[in-house]
Amino acid sequence: MKKNIPVIALVGRMNVGKSTLFNRISSKVKSMVLDYEGVTRDPITNTVVWKEKAFELVDTAGLFASKKQDVSIEGLSQQKALEYVQHADIVLFMVDGVIGLVNQDRFIAQMLHKLGKKVVIVVNKADAKVSEEHIEEFSMLGFDDIQSISAYHGTRVYELFDHVASLLPDSGATAAGRDEERPLQVVFLGRPNVGKSSLLNALLNRERAVVSDIAGTTREPLRELITFYQEHIVLIDTPGIRRKCMVDEPIEKLMVHTSLQALKDADIVVLLIDVTEADIVDQELKLAFYAFTEKYKGLIILFNKVDLLTQQQEEDLAVVKDKYDFLLNKIPMLNISAKTGKNIGKVLPLVHEVWLRYSRQLPAELLQTVFVQEMQRRPMFKMKQQLQIHQVYQIYTRPITIVVTTTHPEWFGDTQNNFFDKIMREHFDLLGAPIKFIVQKRS
Repeated sequence: MKKNIPVIALVGRMNVGKSTLFNRISSKVKSMVLDYEGVTRDPITNTVVWKEKAFELVDTAGLFASKKQDVSIEGLSQQKALEYVQHADIVLFMVDGVIGLVNQDRFIAQMLHKLGKKVVIVVNKADAKVSEEHIEEFSMLGFDDIQSISAYHGTRVYELFDHVASLLPDSGATAAGRDEERPLQVVFLGRPNVGKSSLLNALLNRERAVVSDIAGTTREPLRELITFYQEHIVLIDTPGIRRKCMVDEPIEKLMVHTSLQALKDADIVVLLIDVTEADIVDQELKLAFYAFTEKYKGLIILFNKVDLLTQQQEEDLAVVKDKYDFLLNKIPMLNISAKTGKNIGKVLPLVHEVWLRYSRQLPAELLQTVFVQEMQRRPMFKMKQQLQIHQVYQIYTRPITIVVTTTHPEWFGDTQNNFFDKIMREHFDLLGAPIKFIVQKRS
């Protein structure tokens, strides 16, 4: 799990109000809330901006004392929750003020002490009179920072997050990307036998990866550290995306686990497509969407094996590109031949260009001006009311993350975000760089 912005994890035993608190703060993503244990299984995340500080808020499954290697759904959910806790910058440890201190709370506290995390104990249901009698009990857990709230009624919730924001470092766009000591991670993805290993060998000018016409030759990701334009880059060759008869499979089933993990850890994804295929198959487009719009990775598409391309195939490829221009017009594309070396010398310069765009800090005044002028020139309406934008500013890079403040954030969805994306790309050179928008209520 690569952190781009601080992570704040909501943890606690089951049914203490974590999802209720998450829903009160999160304007877009919602956790399911029911009055029985174990409703939340997979962690749910949302980016929140509070006092001009951004963080990833994570609602985790309830933690409980269990035996190791628990392979039940609840056990696997707990393992996933622990992964987020291990990578969290701040843990909001929620407890029930009505029930008081219980053994499961002690178990979670011991775990957090071992991990050495910055912990804020959040005593929920503080509006109930009986909770006042129990608050002192929670000091026995060994954490000095104790806050009391009512997640359901919203009592002191804003004060809680004012306090949490004060614990976070001042945000800045240049501080939000990858660790500066960590090399740039560039991952090659594509179907089996598309030419990923041949490309790696061509870039290195030596036989680093085994190349065979047999699909599946690469079983584990191969990593090679190089230096280009004084930038340390790790090139990663991954196992191929699995061929599927059905194209509606979840993305995780289209990829082997190691390839999926490599994508999540990558800064830039280089997707290879075989031009001799009749069409761009849906699973490759699915992967492109996943990398660019869900994981916010820099993206480059390479059309390989152009040395085998016939005139008819070239015409067919032009038709396909036009068909999918809604995505491809945001992404740099290059025709190559890993076998003959055609355009191989352009690949790393293209990676460098995308990296610079992905890392851009846009001029603040220009960004605000662009949005104000475009919203005046092309006003947007919802329920016959004009959508008003009050402030637009960038909080992070890698990916470029833009906060838009408005009086009605609930009116904004994919249509509005696509419009914002179009505005950005019309005024700034962001080819290959995804843009993440956070729409929040004007404070």
